[in-house]
Amino acid sequence: MTTTKSSFERSYRIEKNVNVRERMLLVLNVIYHGKIAAHVAGDIHRSKGWASQWLKRYKEEGPEGLIGRPKSGRRPELSEEASYKIKIILKESNQGWTTKQIEDLIVQKTGVKYHHNHIYRILGKWGFKQKVPRKVHVNTATREEKEEFKKRPARYLWMYDAKKKTWP
Repeated sequence: MTTTKSSFERSYRIEKNVNVRERMLLVLNVIYHGKIAAHVAGDIHRSKGWASQWLKRYKEEGPEGLIGRPKSGRRPELSEEASYKIKIILKESNQGWTTKQIEDLIVQKTGVKYHHNHIYRILGKWGFKQKVPRKVHVNTATREEKEEFKKRPARYLWMYDAKKKTWP
């Protein structure tokens, strides 16, 4: 698929993804403006290998080749069904759960063992938030003292009279 210079420039201007725009800038400068790939790569602080890789993909696949592909990764050990069941158990119970208790629950229900740090990530992905008790300050004023302080008119604030050298 061939694209004209003007349509490619138009696509470059409206592209929102920064990485794709950077690749499109490379293609614009090398293919449509005749610049050297290594120089363009240096101008945008990239390597020559990066430039040749994306130019090759553009020549093979066209403009769609400049869009990044999804990365493959390790499959989750918990199936969607098992994680759904555990989420339901956690949501329906009224107790507070510790990560150790959740770890034990996952092992009990599925046989999968996760590190306690990974339990935090899983819970965050599921939409759970960590509840931490607030610190109680011992030396704070009582509610009545706070209200009394707010109600005092300005004349009760301490001021030093410099002319008389006295306190009012």
